[in-house]
Parts: sequence; structure tokens; C-alpha cells
Amino acid sequence: MDMKIMAAMSGGVDSAVAAFLLKEKGYECKGVTLKLFENEDIGIFDKRNCGSEDDIADAKKVCERLGMEHQVLTLKEQFKKCVMDDFADKYLCGLTPNPCIECNKHIKFTQILSIADKQGFTHVATGHYCSIIYDEASGRYIIKKAVDDSKDQTYVLYGLSQETLSRTLFPLGGMTKAEVRKIAEENGFINARKKDSQDICFIKDGNYRNFLEYHTGKVFEEGDFRLSDGTFVAKHKGVPCYTIGQRKGLGIAWEHPLYVISKDAETGIVTVGKEEELFTDRVIVEDVNFMAVAGLDSPMKATAKLRYHQGESECVIHPLEGGKVLLEFDKPQRAVTPGQAAVFYDGEFVLGGGTISNAQRL
Repeated sequence: MDMKIMAAMSGGVDSAVAAFLLKEKGYECKGVTLKLFENEDIGIFDKRNCGSEDDIADAKKVCERLGMEHQVLTLKEQFKKCVMDDFADKYLCGLTPNPCIECNKHIKFTQILSIADKQGFTHVATGHYCSIIYDEASGRYIIKKAVDDSKDQTYVLYGLSQETLSRTLFPLGGMTKAEVRKIAEENGFINARKKDSQDICFIKDGNYRNFLEYHTGKVFEEGDFRLSDGTFVAKHKGVPCYTIGQRKGLGIAWEHPLYVISKDAETGIVTVGKEEELFTDRVIVEDVNFMAVAGLDSPMKATAKLRYHQGESECVIHPLEGGKVLLEFDKPQRAVTPGQAAVFYDGEFVLGGGTISNAQRL
């Protein structure tokens, strides 16, 4: 079967070069750029990433240079429901979610594949830094880490299904960022030197509070900072304003440095304590998606990372009832945060991952 590829074009250099590499191999390609929200949807009134007019224009110019058709896909309703509403709901419940994972799972791949089907395209491609291999022995598709460790994006892709992986291409997995920019410059791409996006696309300057209050229409209620033994410390500005492990910005004068240890949205209590109270060696993970294996019926040695910009640590994965797993780490982990993702690895390959639901403190 001849492949016809729908290439996701964000307007950035990575997706541009990914499309270029596919065209170089002779594939029939079409570029698509996602329009996920309007500025007024998120309470800001300047140019943004993920579908701004500038990004759409940049993607279109690259497609024109490559001789590719370009289309803008408007997915604002789906993005609001699956990503922004989900993010706000979880934050108000005291969790710290990663919206990029939900976007990849429900929007960037699922929605584009659905549209690709209707238009007669067989595969989708993106500029993510990783690769996909097919393991003959297990009959499964597995994501492999990028050769450029500093750009590896496997952490936010663990939730992709086997069906999605079987129809997805990641052309940049074997390249470094410097190599990608060089190709873009050599081919005169307008975005060759465009800066990478760092923030969550729908949150300006990392100000979660402003987004949450604008999006939900709620004003956060004050609550108590308390020690683990219940001792009152001070009043805080609202549970969603804090994250596990936070020290700066608490506004507390105490006899020793205090860190956010846990949050309880129901009681409004934010527990603070000494840094040593942040460590745990046992983490429960739910909503697990296994990738390299179909499932787990006995303990398995692996490595895991609990935040995007965090190294991996050795652990044993124990299967639990209800599709959950218990991660038992060789060394205690700092500031494990419910709502974040735990992603498991076997060397260079993604075993799977899920959402952190509980950390058992030492």
C-alpha cells in the first residue's frame, strides 16, 4: 500500500524539516496546521503559539516551498473539552496535570488521523524527537528515545495506542536539533531560526492562576498552610496556586525553610514541611497504557521518570488491581506530584506510562 502522509505543521522548524524529509523520500504529503483556540478563549490578546496567525502563515510558506497542499484544521471545541477543561478540572481538584500529554492523546494524533481517513491519507507525521519501531517478537509498535537526549519527547507520547503508532511517523528521531536547523537553513525555510515554544500554549507566561480564574469564572478561596501534625502556619491564596515541592513564593516566615508537601482541595489545606518530607520510594500510578508489552502480570525491573525534565531512576513495577501499578524505586524520589505522568522505560524503549495518583511518603 502506498503511503499518503498528513504532516502536522505547527509553524516551527521541527515539523517543517520532518515534512521536508518525507518529501525527499518521495511520499505524497499534505501539511495541516491546528487552530486550537482564539486569544479571547484564554483571556489574552497577543500572538500565541499553537495556531496563531503567524504560525499558520509560516507553515503555509514552508508547504509552498515544498510543493505541498496546506490546510488549517479548526479543533477548538475538541481542544477546549479534552485539554483546557480537563486541565482546569484537575487543577481545581488539587492535581497538577500535563496538558501536552492529553493533547497528544486526544487531539494531535486521534483527531488528525480521523480527518486523514476522511481525506484518503494513510499516515500522520509530526516533528517530535523520537522513533517508532515494530517488534516482530511481540507484534507491537514501540516508541524509542531520540538520539538527542536534550530534545527527547517520549515522555509526552506514552499514551498513544497501538493503532495510532502503526500509522504515525517521527522523521526526526535520529537527528539533533543542530542538524534540523541546518537543513532548514539550507532550504531557505522562513522558520529556520524560530525559537522553540517552552510554555503551555494556552497559558501566558506560566500564570496558571490567571488562566484558571478566567476559564472557570471562579475566584480562589484562601485556606490554611499547615504542618504535617496539623499546626497552623499561615493563610494561603488558594490551593491551585501551589505545586508539590514549591518553596519560593509561599510568603511564610518560619524557623526553617518550608516546602509544599501536599494539597487537599476538599479541605483547602496546603501541607508544608521540611525538604526531607518530600521524598518517597513508592508511587501508585493509574490509567496505565502499556506500549512495549501488552500488560503486566508479575513484577518487572525498569527505569521511570516522574517529570518531563527529570532523569530516569531504577525501579520495580508491580501490577495492582484495576489496571494500576506500584513503582518501587531503588532510591527515594523528590516531590512526586499527583496528576503528573510516570513513564517507564526499558533502556531506549518506552514500556508505558500512566498518571501518578498517590505518593507514599517515607
